[in-house]
Amino acid sequence: MFTGIIAAIGKIESIQAQGGDLRLHVNTQDLDLSDVKLGDSVAINGVCLTVVEQKQAVLGFDVSRESLDRTSLGALVRGSEINLEKALAVGDRLGGHFVSGHVDGLGAVISMQESARSVQFRFEVPAGLERYIAEKGSICIDGTSLTVNNVAENQNRHSRADGNLVNWFEVNIIPHTMQETIMSHYRQGTKVNLEVDLIARYLERLLPNQPSGISRETLLQNGFIK
Repeated sequence: MFTGIIAAIGKIESIQAQGGDLRLHVNTQDLDLSDVKLGDSVAINGVCLTVVEQKQAVLGFDVSRESLDRTSLGALVRGSEINLEKALAVGDRLGGHFVSGHVDGLGAVISMQESARSVQFRFEVPAGLERYIAEKGSICIDGTSLTVNNVAENQNRHSRADGNLVNWFEVNIIPHTMQETIMSHYRQGTKVNLEVDLIARYLERLLPNQPSGISRETLLQNGFIK
């Protein structure tokens, strides 16, 4: 479990193909490794991976075929900068929100616009994932916990160059977050790992299918409100 508060920016030192998947060697740079050992979990761009090698500041991780298919890790190259966060320890402050490190889908940067000292990012959402993203709710982008400022409604979905309409959401990035994460490297079209709020994911799973939407009666019947 993670919080989405990035602890350090690391760098890919090497990538080795191994039987259809990959082993990444990551120079963790400023990340405190005093409490990290083999078998521990570390989030790389929001993807929970297991430490399988450790040599001073360099950690090794095996990346499965599943992770390569569902995340942006397969696009990393030697020298790529990455967001790093160690697993949450019991008793730590929860500065962001509960993040599992299990990516739900790939998004993409649609646009960036300066807003005073911040930057407003608009991200494309994969079809089917938009229902889990709500204004003022939480979203995890490449492992960074962020607040959703705005979401697309049916009437103002983004039109791509191919004419297709896509769903989107917007976040506002303050200078500190730009400096402490890899978001300063984002450009139009950059692919990002998205993890939606755990509450939204499990709420849908627990409730029966409701073709007309979730009503107060449905919430009452399932014990979510009294």
